[in-house]
Amino acid sequence: MSLPPVRPGKIVTMGEILVDIMAVERGTGFRTPLNLRGPFPGGAPAIFIFQTARLGHPAGIISCVGDDDFGWMNVERLQRDGVDVSAIRIDDDQVTASAFVRYREDGDRDFLFNLKRSAAGQTALDPPARALLADCGHFHVMGSSLFSFHLIDEVRKAIEIVKANGATVSFDPNIRKEMLNIAEMRAGLEFMLQYCDIFLPSGPELMMPTEAKTEQAAIAELLGLGASCIVVKRAAGGASYYDATRALDVPGYPVAEADPTGAGDCFGATFVTCLRQGLPVEDCMRLANAAGALAVSRQGGMEGISSLEEMRALIARAS
Repeated sequence: MSLPPVRPGKIVTMGEILVDIMAVERGTGFRTPLNLRGPFPGGAPAIFIFQTARLGHPAGIISCVGDDDFGWMNVERLQRDGVDVSAIRIDDDQVTASAFVRYREDGDRDFLFNLKRSAAGQTALDPPARALLADCGHFHVMGSSLFSFHLIDEVRKAIEIVKANGATVSFDPNIRKEMLNIAEMRAGLEFMLQYCDIFLPSGPELMMPTEAKTEQAAIAELLGLGASCIVVKRAAGGASYYDATRALDVPGYPVAEADPTGAGDCFGATFVTCLRQGLPVEDCMRLANAAGALAVSRQGGMEGISSLEEMRALIARAS
């Protein structure tokens, strides 16, 4: 299947807006007192759409936050950079979602989430959300947002609306090990594969939704489900692109890592945005790799957002 045509309109995403609160010391878990940094504005959909807006593409997000400092910090940050925040509902009966993050010695991370019982869990297709979807040319979904049957149903309704209008859909599984035991999330991952045009897994996520034993077999199976292209993020190893007629490996850019939070979100936003702006796939991949590299070099998810000029400067230095 060839790449889908570009429908005019905003890139829109739907899902959690939260704050990241990060442990200063490395270790496991949160069962003893420790020093913390934050709050940082975040949430995978929020980081994705923030990066989209930074690249100059019209962008909006459907979400819900509490009427509290954490919520307003996020809303004001997104609005300041040009994101359409008209479909972010402020709920004075709920608190803004949060994620506590701790880093292990091997670089892996442990998360303690407050999602389902937070304002993010109340995200719904209210009239402002439906108005935003009416102007949607591309809809992006994060697997981390499929944390309840309520959210799965709302995302499904949104996809039906945008698909009926000719918009395309991208899907990043964005699986956290802390979420794998959530039955709703497994169901959400399965249904999203039926609708996405652009599939953006990270490493092992490519194999999870398939019965395949090899990467190539998994790619063939997923393309057979209807995806136009698959982009596999390989962290410092760069990324690989696949569609029905070609495969492309693009190396990453070495940087000193400060925090991997949001790197995949910045990568995905840059790839999707640049593709919609008409850049060749090879350029989209290089810029997405640069966006991911710049993101890991900074502490905090939204702090890792970069401009097109910064991405091109990194690529030029590596040439």
